[in-house]
Amino acid sequence: MVANMRMIRWICGYTRMDKIRNEVIREKVGVTPIEHKMRETRLRWFGHVKRRSEDAPVRRCERMTLADYRRGRGMPKKN
Repeated sequence: MVANMRMIRWICGYTRMDKIRNEVIREKVGVTPIEHKMRETRLRWFGHVKRRSEDAPVRRCERMTLADYRRGRGMPKKN
């Protein structure tokens, strides 16, 4: 996210010292924020999953319940 904004500033010829808000620069260049693109991609994937048949492996995970499962305390083990 930071690298993305840094590149957009570089394209426009601005630096952080110019103190121009990110929204203003994005509007000038016509770039949508990364958050919107990520949400769009996630929703597109969700639509693909919902259109799959009920017995597809992806949909079976949706119905799984982990009633007795508790995660252990502390940091996860390294693999």
